[in-house]
Amino acid sequence: MALFYRTRILLLAFACVFIIKTTVNAQISTAKPWTYWWWMGGAVNEKDIQHSLLEFKRIGIGGVHIIPIYGVRGYEKEFKPFLGDKWMHQLAFTIAEGKKLGIGVDLSTGSGWPFGGPNVSESQSAKKWVLKNGQFITASTQQKVKRPSPGGAGYVEDPFDKNMMQQYLLRFDSAFANKNMTGLRAMYCDSYEVFGANWTGNFLTEFKNRRGYDLQSVAPLFLDTTNNPQSRLVKIDYQQTLSELLYDSYKTWADWSAAHGFITRYQAHGSPGNLLDLYSLASIPETEAFGSSNFKIPLLRVEPDYEPKNFGRPNPLMMKFASSAGGVSNKQLISSETCTWLANHFKVSLSQAKPQVDELFAAGINHVFFHGTTYSPQDEKYPGWLFYASTNWGPSSHFYNELPLLNKYIYNCQNILQNSRPDNDVLVYFPVQDIWADKNSGNYGIHQLDVHHYDSWFMAQPFGKMCTELSQKGFLFDYISDKQLNDIKVTGGKLRAAGATYKMIVVPNCTYLSVETLQRLQLLSRQGATIIFDEALPHFPMGYHNFETNADIFEKIKTASEADKKHFTVSRNLVADMLKHGATQETIISENGLSCIRKKQHGKTVYFISNLSNKFSEGWVNLSIGNEKVSGYDPLTSKKFGFAKKGKKIYLSLPPGQSCFVMEQPTATPGGTEPKKYDSYAVNTKWEVQFMGGRPNYHKSFKIDTLQSWTNLSDTAAFYTGTAKYTGIINIPAKVTDKKDMVIDLGTVNESATVKINGKMIGTAWAIPFRLTIPQNVIKAGENTLEIAVTNLSANYMRVYDKEHPEWKKFYDANIVDITYQPFNASKWPIMPSGLSTNNVKILYR
Repeated sequence: MALFYRTRILLLAFACVFIIKTTVNAQISTAKPWTYWWWMGGAVNEKDIQHSLLEFKRIGIGGVHIIPIYGVRGYEKEFKPFLGDKWMHQLAFTIAEGKKLGIGVDLSTGSGWPFGGPNVSESQSAKKWVLKNGQFITASTQQKVKRPSPGGAGYVEDPFDKNMMQQYLLRFDSAFANKNMTGLRAMYCDSYEVFGANWTGNFLTEFKNRRGYDLQSVAPLFLDTTNNPQSRLVKIDYQQTLSELLYDSYKTWADWSAAHGFITRYQAHGSPGNLLDLYSLASIPETEAFGSSNFKIPLLRVEPDYEPKNFGRPNPLMMKFASSAGGVSNKQLISSETCTWLANHFKVSLSQAKPQVDELFAAGINHVFFHGTTYSPQDEKYPGWLFYASTNWGPSSHFYNELPLLNKYIYNCQNILQNSRPDNDVLVYFPVQDIWADKNSGNYGIHQLDVHHYDSWFMAQPFGKMCTELSQKGFLFDYISDKQLNDIKVTGGKLRAAGATYKMIVVPNCTYLSVETLQRLQLLSRQGATIIFDEALPHFPMGYHNFETNADIFEKIKTASEADKKHFTVSRNLVADMLKHGATQETIISENGLSCIRKKQHGKTVYFISNLSNKFSEGWVNLSIGNEKVSGYDPLTSKKFGFAKKGKKIYLSLPPGQSCFVMEQPTATPGGTEPKKYDSYAVNTKWEVQFMGGRPNYHKSFKIDTLQSWTNLSDTAAFYTGTAKYTGIINIPAKVTDKKDMVIDLGTVNESATVKINGKMIGTAWAIPFRLTIPQNVIKAGENTLEIAVTNLSANYMRVYDKEHPEWKKFYDANIVDITYQPFNASKWPIMPSGLSTNNVKILYR
């Protein structure tokens, strides 16, 4: 017998070698979701790296983004300093194994964030200005790298000095020298979190060269707090200079990456610069979805402890800065840091994640990066190594067995979204200079345009208010900057960017505009473009230098523009004028409360539509392209379907939480007539609840008369995490089973449910609404056996485990914190419902 087992092991080993060898250089997929992958202390080894990569492939992850981060107590002997020989060996191994398995690899150009480390001296670090004897003096902010790994600690590098960026990157040149980095796809830069930096060593020289005057000579105006007109002009010049210096510095990083054969992913938000220009530097602009959006979807749980006042909520109009930059500049991929702090640790469900992903898709994102997965040794005790910020997408997560279902859904969506081009009608000019002129910056005299506190800079401006209104009224648009306007061409009255074609430019009501931009708009209009100014033309030119001369030029252009009714429109009714000039209004947004993006694929129109509210469920809807030759595609089930049609309308069934594609096709899928409403048959029976192991290893069964949370059944059940199976005998009348269209609606599910009827697998419900189509001939008239295996959160288990085993929290730096950034303590959490917690299972039929 021993020889038999040894022989089996050898055969399996040879089989594994054969599989690996025959999958060398497998296709890497960007349509699959990728994940942040934190390497804690660099304490990684080849065995566990290979195991992790195989798991990523198995569950449908397309790639990893390695982030070197702080370490784990007790593993100091295994720490590998960032960019050291041992660390680089593990990186090279990961790249090689990833190529075999079809797993892509990205890498942060640094450890923790922002850029910085041991090769940045105090003199090269981030700077601020200090006034001494009336003179501007340069001083270090003393900021250090946040969350660094061993070998990554040090000062944050000066983000406004491209020479300092070059010096910083020399460390990577040295580490990568004579190493085969082929297969490392992208360099990554996280969101701008350089705090207090508002200067650089040669700022006065750069300012004078770029703005034409000496900032020191107008120091009283720069320091003025009364917000007088001249002071505002100087402050705009100051921040524009910072913006240009920041652009030059990160262009140095992007050029360096390209020279080494890497593309770039860049989170520009948080920067004191023009976000559109900065995002456009990257091969893949990346936004960030932090926290929950608080959708009004029935059954959706929103984390009650999340603090939106402190951290904000995800906003599609903020996501649009990245997708606009990518769309205008013809970037195929637009990525997102996804589901960061969606809920507290051990409390995130896949049903919470899907709407957040759908919101990203509707905002133009098509390359999801989960935030995230922590490298953890296979033999590490539960819950393994975890990063301080939720969400945990790794093997110790309670939803890990169901994660391939979300991954498949994302793949189906991104496979379409990545292979289509934007089809927005409108370019909205981004007047960043009005933000720069606002005295209420609160950040050392500069405005950091972050995704968390957009109310203070985005919604506070007419630009933000106008974009919100246009979005709510169903207009589809991208933002555009002064710099990007220079690349726009006009052909046949259409505005052509590198990545898309538009019908018009809308300029929001703004106070300042550069003479050059006004001249550029005038030129575009004379070439046949439609330019609409909301309410009024801009009031003043930018720039303190030669202001009076520029003001004269500015007024002459305005006078000529106001007289030129053929090319310029100063609108008193923006919506009416946009419609008059050919903009289309998607009424599924304005009337039905749906979210959507419209794109073009091979010349045909494609819509992604998601129901993220409780305003619509089903009914007749209009699309701007009409209803001719359109078919539906459900990315959740991978099935195509047709629509009933009436005039220019289609009948759309899309309950809250669901999403679909509507696709213009030469041969549409037949739809038929308007479907009847579902009738409902309530499932009322007695149930047996069988616990299936889990944590703790619990197998007891209970008889219950009505469905309820299993936490009511015993003290052990109250802190159990895992799966329990509800089994019942249901008597179904022939009036139900005679129908061809039957759906089981599970009602409230905490958190996912796999259903069998009469021993036949129906499917797993993991997203709202928790419904599954019942195939024909599965249910019969009379008695049927219904089995519903439900998997819950791990929150209840952690209430006890965290108290009894506090030693699991053994990480350096932030260790583990809760969603309010306080030390993690689950012992006082309320018990969360688990299983089928309400008696509302029913069969829908028609």
